[in-house]
Amino acid sequence: MAVRKLKPITPGTRYRVAPVFEEITKSTPEKSLTKGVHRNGGRNDTGKMTIRNVGGGHKRKYRTIDFKRDKHGIPAVVKSVEYDPMRTARIALLFYADGEKRYIIAPQGLKVGQTVLSGPGVAPEVGNTLPLSDIPLGTIIHNVELKPGRGACIARSAGNYVQLLAREGKYATVKLPSGEMRMILVVCLATIGTVSNGDHMNVVLGKAGRNRWLGRRSRVRGVAMNPVDHPMGGGEGKSSGGHPRSRNGIFAKGQKTRTPKKYSNKFIIGKNK
Repeated sequence: MAVRKLKPITPGTRYRVAPVFEEITKSTPEKSLTKGVHRNGGRNDTGKMTIRNVGGGHKRKYRTIDFKRDKHGIPAVVKSVEYDPMRTARIALLFYADGEKRYIIAPQGLKVGQTVLSGPGVAPEVGNTLPLSDIPLGTIIHNVELKPGRGACIARSAGNYVQLLAREGKYATVKLPSGEMRMILVVCLATIGTVSNGDHMNVVLGKAGRNRWLGRRSRVRGVAMNPVDHPMGGGEGKSSGGHPRSRNGIFAKGQKTRTPKKYSNKFIIGKNK
């Protein structure tokens, strides 16, 4: 995955840094694995806007992704690497030996024609999924489960990965992308490798219209509003607006938002930047 800088032939391309889709081998999705997506524009069932700055955007179809990888011991061949409008990573279409088709999050380096496996005792190679108990220490992994059988929920976006650091008893210690060290049950599954499309962070949209194509509306700064509209609004000239906070008055930039008595706090060892 790479990016390219466009020539400034229009105002919209002057600062545009676009992705290169060289790894994508198929432009149309597998019809049996797609379904329509209903857009609500940030509105709830009564029509009231509950999420601001959402609306519009290009029509999309949802690709059903296999986050569980529960077809253990059945080899699957990678038929294509595709673009997914619903996520930042690329996805790969697998054809299993028993005839079933499934999409997975494509790891970096996965090639068409490659065979992948899942389950205990599988070789720790890119694209294979196996329990944390079978993965060598120090291995880079992604698509990590937090609860056995529930499916992957950690390190699923472009370029993300988790490092397996240690194992003791029924728990394994992993280092998350945030630097947090956490204990996870060794029976939880994880996939070898780094999530694809690592250069997604370097993409520059170039113009406001491209944000609108993605379904994002413009966001107004709180300090530019009136006092009735935002806690940081009002004042003469360019006043700072006081401590940064949300529209509801919740402080931003530093205040802890995690529940102090959350049940999983005991599994978090700490930060290790």
